[in-house]
Amino acid sequence: MSVRRLAVEQPEGFAFTPENLEWAGAQIKKYPEGRQASSVLPILWRAQEQMGGWLPEPALRYVADMLGMAYIRVYEIATFYTMFNLAPVGRYYVQVCGTTPCWLRGADAIKDTCRELIGEPGHVTADGIFSWTEVECLGACVNAPMAQINKDYYEDLTPESLKRILKDLKTGRHVEPGPQDGRQASAPSGGPITLTDPELYRNETPDDDGDEARPALTDAAAKRPGAATNQRERVVPKPPLGKGRKPRPS
Repeated sequence: MSVRRLAVEQPEGFAFTPENLEWAGAQIKKYPEGRQASSVLPILWRAQEQMGGWLPEPALRYVADMLGMAYIRVYEIATFYTMFNLAPVGRYYVQVCGTTPCWLRGADAIKDTCRELIGEPGHVTADGIFSWTEVECLGACVNAPMAQINKDYYEDLTPESLKRILKDLKTGRHVEPGPQDGRQASAPSGGPITLTDPELYRNETPDDDGDEARPALTDAAAKRPGAATNQRERVVPKPPLGKGRKPRPS
């Protein structure tokens, strides 16, 4: 793990907004008296959100005082978990997955695109809109390569689609999260290859426009027993025990 340090330039202080202070109090109440330190992770996360994506030192001290923790303990937590940023980030914080599945599917080209349009990892653009970093697996391997921008996943990326996404975000246009190549969620990229037999979909529902019927996949249809199931050998019941006989131990 790389060395993580607090930013050189720090704000003078930090305090939760009234709304966030009330929220933090509710988190603390979830734990027994004397165990309020158990809520440190969500409270640090809320502090980071209030600061626009990073945790300054005054926020760490504020949370430590709130939870009755030593400053060094909160500092250790903030420097250990890479989800906490210790320096300012852009309004749109791009986290590019570089783990093996994404790397095999072209993550290097995605990182090169970030360098071209944003700069080196950790650099915030002059207008404050973008920054980026490489992260470990984000759990969307089937849609590799992918990146998380703020709270949204953008999947099945190419350099061209990432450039379009960043351009649209910069100009304030809405960008739909999820697969960027027309794929439906995590279905096969070439279209469905299983459960395509029309016999599986005997019950049909009309399309929204009412012009045409389409198959409706239901749990009941998917689990309907087939011929092989019906032809299984039936279980032969055991004969009743005679008088005085005890069951044989299994």
